[in-house]
Amino acid sequence: MKFRKKPVVIDAIKWTGENFDEVKEFVGESLFGYNPETLDLVIKTLEGEHLASKGDWVIKGIKSEIYPCKPDIFAMTYDFENEK
Repeated sequence: MKFRKKPVVIDAIKWTGENFDEVKEFVGESLFGYNPETLDLVIKTLEGEHLASKGDWVIKGIKSEIYPCKPDIFAMTYDFENEK
């Protein structure tokens, strides 16, 4: 059997290594830690703690769940949608 994923609109922010306050506001309590030497963020997800490295996208899903996504996967999965 094959299934097609339903179209879903998500909110996301790219972790640039320089926008900590912006990402922290976006993520809220799901931001668990930060390593200033490696610029990695530790994010609490439904599956446990995951790292978001500089250049990764941080996504807020349809139930407000937070998770990181590598740039190549993000580009294959999502298109930019302008607010109307």
